[in-house]
Amino acid sequence: MRVCNKCMMPETNESIVIGDDGVCSVCKNIEYKHTNVDWEERGRLLDKELEAVRGKYLYDCIVPFSGGKDSTYTLWYLAKVKKLKCLVVRFDHGFFRPTVQDNALKAFRTLGCDVHQFTPNWQIVRKLMFESSRRRGDFCWHCHTGIFAYPMWTALRFDTPLLVWGEGGQEYSSWYGFDEEEESDERRFNLKVNLGLNAADMLGMLDNSVSDYPVEDRDLWPYTFPPARELKRKNVRSIFLGRYIPWDTKQNVVTIKEELDWQGEMVEGVPEAYDYEKIECYMQGVRDYIRFMKRGYGRTAHVTSIDIRNGRMTRAEAEKLVGQYDGRRPFALDPFLDFLNITEEEFHDIVRPHAVSPNVMPECGECAKCNTRPWDFDQWNKITGDREKDSAAAK
Repeated sequence: MRVCNKCMMPETNESIVIGDDGVCSVCKNIEYKHTNVDWEERGRLLDKELEAVRGKYLYDCIVPFSGGKDSTYTLWYLAKVKKLKCLVVRFDHGFFRPTVQDNALKAFRTLGCDVHQFTPNWQIVRKLMFESSRRRGDFCWHCHTGIFAYPMWTALRFDTPLLVWGEGGQEYSSWYGFDEEEESDERRFNLKVNLGLNAADMLGMLDNSVSDYPVEDRDLWPYTFPPARELKRKNVRSIFLGRYIPWDTKQNVVTIKEELDWQGEMVEGVPEAYDYEKIECYMQGVRDYIRFMKRGYGRTAHVTSIDIRNGRMTRAEAEKLVGQYDGRRPFALDPFLDFLNITEEEFHDIVRPHAVSPNVMPECGECAKCNTRPWDFDQWNKITGDREKDSAAAK
């Protein structure tokens, strides 16, 4: 399996291309960011976007918010630095950790923001996670589609046409370059977010005959991108702050810790120095474990690659950390298996068809376990369903 000569990304990463020089397209993206982008001009473009809406609507903008580092920094920047009246929109995916909830409350109260939160039907979430795991080897369909679609619906309902997201995808993927405008529109939604499955696809795949919670078309609207004609009619625009300012994750974390008393958290399979990375979901360790099995790299390869590209780490240092942390069985796998009512062997059988060649997926029981049990593990939601009905649905 080929790996970028500069960072730790292998050829199995879904968005990268490793060139003849051995360097991946993401590394080249970041080089372009540091050498070719006129950030002063980008800042003027941002001001133009913001002044076009300031004081003209119920809210100046919507900030989709998970409580992680990026959405927290975006909210702070827009509310504190740019003095906008922001509506915070949260899609509750069901797996928020206690520290993230505490961080969010501190941010909302410090910055003085209205907050609109939507929590979807938990039984439907469970069915969607099971089905997307089977179909795509990724249980996060409900989370990603909901996080990106629901705020768009909210923009229509609150007559607030500007949405501002945080980090652009150019920082870690090459779906878009820094010379392109990345907008959270339907094209991006279908390209990056919904795994090639829209809500109608998902509805057709679900087997309602063996469930006490049958899913109807109207149940899946939060996971559906609004009609383009409605968005156009209200001039809804959805931009990424990282396109307009030189995004620096580590400096952003310093800022929100100082300004908002934002606290980091241990994440399974990630070195302690990265206590800011993906702390908002207690199932993150499972998702990274699945990615390791499917594609041969985990979260530590991802974060150390970012540091290599930004001159903060050598490749040798990254290789050492990747060997220590990536591919370990997370503690979160146990509540995940209970939640979906599957065995670990069934879990491996679900993931195996989605392994990306030339990566060779490890067999069940081959991976070492994570060394440290998360302190809040006992607070994680542990809800099970009916194993007999789930097994019938999978056949």
